[in-house]
Amino acid sequence: MAEQLTGLAGDRALLGRTSTAERVSDILRSRIAEGYFPPGARLSEDSIGGALGVSRNTLREAFRLLTHERLLVHELNRGVFVRVLAVEDVEDIYRTRRLVECAVVRGLGEPPYALDGLASAVTEGQRAAVEHDWKGLGTANIHFHRELVALAASERTDELMRSVFAELRLAFHVVDDPRRLHEPYLTRNRQILQALQAGDRREAERLLEVYLDDSLKRVVEVYRRRVGDDTQDVSRGPA
Repeated sequence: MAEQLTGLAGDRALLGRTSTAERVSDILRSRIAEGYFPPGARLSEDSIGGALGVSRNTLREAFRLLTHERLLVHELNRGVFVRVLAVEDVEDIYRTRRLVECAVVRGLGEPPYALDGLASAVTEGQRAAVEHDWKGLGTANIHFHRELVALAASERTDELMRSVFAELRLAFHVVDDPRRLHEPYLTRNRQILQALQAGDRREAERLLEVYLDDSLKRVVEVYRRRVGDDTQDVSRGPA
């Protein structure tokens, strides 16, 4: 925990003079997504508030916001914990992804499309793979899908999927073999990008549907083995 808090203290500068619960929640959301605070970890109000230099009330409001986003859980008389997803949560995340991401591609209209963000995410993933940075590859994969959603040019959709992708990272942090989980999808990202570069959104949607179906099966298989169907106790953190 000391190492995590040292890194978190470095985020204090991000708060500037406009320290708000929303900004604190942004920082904590990023740290949770990065695995600084893994699923099941208890978040100490005193330690985190001290590291960020924010009041207890501000921090509690940030916790409330992240609880609403299903990233944290509050247990009476025990504290606040990073949530551990159930298998049903993972399935619901992918159901939402399929509904939103495929609809974004389907509704793109006529080419050409603004694909610089997608191309950068593919390059980011290729670089991570060369460096054997499998956690970084997972991050690049999330960036790819975030940029895909951004093609809809909808702030509401971006906000919705920001929370969905953050939840998805909670599942990824439980997986014990990130290379096996993420590496096969680097090629698929490139194929989707190439289809969109060619102006073939129907092929891109078909590739995306297969991609998400295969990814769901793989993630659920690994997740069920690691966590199981009953996460009632583990979602609360250590006893």
